[in-house]
Amino acid sequence: MRNQRPSRLWRGLAVASALLLAGCQGGILDPKGPVAAEQKSLIITATALMLLVVIPVIVMTLFFAWKYRASNKDAVYEPKWSHSTKIELVVWLIPCIIIAFLAVLTWETTHKLDPYRPLDSDQKPIEVQVVALNWKWLFIYPEQQIATINELAFPSNVPVNFKITSDAAMNSFFIPQLGGQIYAMAGMQTQLHLLAHEPGVYKGFSANYSGAGFSGMKFNAVATKTPAEFDAWVAKVKASGKTLDVNGYRGLVLPSEKNPVTYYGAVTPYLFQGVLHKYMTGRTSLAATEADVKLAALAKSLCEPLTVKE
Repeated sequence: MRNQRPSRLWRGLAVASALLLAGCQGGILDPKGPVAAEQKSLIITATALMLLVVIPVIVMTLFFAWKYRASNKDAVYEPKWSHSTKIELVVWLIPCIIIAFLAVLTWETTHKLDPYRPLDSDQKPIEVQVVALNWKWLFIYPEQQIATINELAFPSNVPVNFKITSDAAMNSFFIPQLGGQIYAMAGMQTQLHLLAHEPGVYKGFSANYSGAGFSGMKFNAVATKTPAEFDAWVAKVKASGKTLDVNGYRGLVLPSEKNPVTYYGAVTPYLFQGVLHKYMTGRTSLAATEADVKLAALAKSLCEPLTVKE
C-alpha cells in the first residue's frame, strides 16, 4: 500500500495540472498571433519577476512564525534589536532592481505593442471597419464592398488593419488569442493591427459592459488557411443579395440581442465615415470640400428615424 500512495499523488497532481491548463485554451495564454504571443510573454515575465518578491516573503513569514514561536526556547531573544544593514540592503536593493527591470520592459513593450503601430509583413494588409452597436458588431470591408454582422474573416498570415468606432455605448473590441483589447467610442476612431499565424476560428467579444444584451455581444473571427479561401468567403457574402443602405443601417442601430450572423453583399460607400460624422453634424465649415459636404449629408441622413417599407 505504501508504494501506491506516491503514484496516486502524482496522478492526482497530473489531473489537477491538466484541469488548470485547460482553462488557458482559447484565451490570452493560448496565442495564435505575434501580438498575443508578445503579450503572453510580457504577462509571464512580469508575473515571474513579482514572484521573486512574493514567494520569499511568504516563505520567511512562515519560517519566522515557526522559529520564534513561544515554545521554542532556543530562539535568541533580542528586545533591543532595531537595525541590520544586511537586511536593509536585501529588502530595498532587490525590489529596486526588479522595479527598474519592469520599467524598462514596460517601456519597450508599450511602444512595440502599440495598437496603432502597423505590423511588419510582406503581405498587403486587409482593412476592416468595425462599428459597435447595441448589441452586435458590424464589420465593413471597404475594399471588398461587403459588410457582415457578428462574423469576421481574413486570411491567416495577412495583417488586418482595424478602424473601430461605436454608434452606441462605449464598448471594447477584443479577440484574446490575437491581441489586446481597444475601446470603441461614439464619434471617435481607434485603430488596431492584428495578424493570425494559424488558420482557425477565434472568439471575439466586447470586454466592456454596455447594457442588457452585453452577454450576447460576441462574434467569430475566422482566419482562413489561404487567400483563396478568404476570396471564397467574400463571394459567399456577395451572393447573399442584401444591401446595407442608410435605411438598413438605421434598423441595425435599434437595440437587439443575440443577433445571428448576417451578410450584406453591398454596402453604401463611406458608411463608416458617416457613422463617425453623425456626432459632428452641423460643423461643416464654409470652406469644406464637396466630399465633406456629401459626408455631412450622409451623416445627417443616418440620424433620421427608420423608414418602414409597407
